[in-house]
Amino acid sequence: MQASQKFFLRNQTLWLSNMRCIYWEEQKSLIVSDTHFGKTGHFRKSGIAVPQNVYKEDLQRLIDQLQYFKPQQLIVVGDLFHSVMNKELGFFIKWRNDFHQLHIELVKGNHDILKEEWYTANNISVSQSHFHLSNFCFVHDIKEACQPSPAINYYFSGHIHPCVTINGLGKQSLTFPCYYFTETFAVLPAFGKFTGTASIEQKSSDNVFAIIPSNPAKGEPGAVVKV
Repeated sequence: MQASQKFFLRNQTLWLSNMRCIYWEEQKSLIVSDTHFGKTGHFRKSGIAVPQNVYKEDLQRLIDQLQYFKPQQLIVVGDLFHSVMNKELGFFIKWRNDFHQLHIELVKGNHDILKEEWYTANNISVSQSHFHLSNFCFVHDIKEACQPSPAINYYFSGHIHPCVTINGLGKQSLTFPCYYFTETFAVLPAFGKFTGTASIEQKSSDNVFAIIPSNPAKGEPGAVVKV
């Protein structure tokens, strides 16, 4: 079951998915950030035992979102890959061949260090720092945002892997990845689950949505909840 929250931003319709991605309805675009594909393989090469199924599950979640929303393009706000080429990217190449008609637009992040020929061979359009579409601008690290102009009225970024802590009764608290919308920019959650998180400092004017994970064993689909 798909669990998502509709959010209107600058007269645009965004669907915030509990699978850590955004569907931009008017542009028929799926937006993700910090997938870090190949990270588990990178750790295994260093002798750290990380199960490969972590990466496969991330790739399957992306497939599920593409099949559900049926976007015309995928916008990746940086860190599509984690490091240099490894065996796990072979799974990505197979996935790319299965979705060869999907346009992929990558805004390079600090971990996207593959050679330009690799992106070209796999039909991935690359922007070195910024990608503009309609009145939105996509940049991996909001600290590197370009100067505002009449053509830009909002920024989307990633990089920090935002999370929010929800306090319950007594001293109970739970921390969840989140979507973080300020008055001028948004920070997307890391799509890849094998990533760290950074707590945000929420202001009264911010819109923050916690991503509650699914629990298939209990039949709970997960949710996106405004906090």
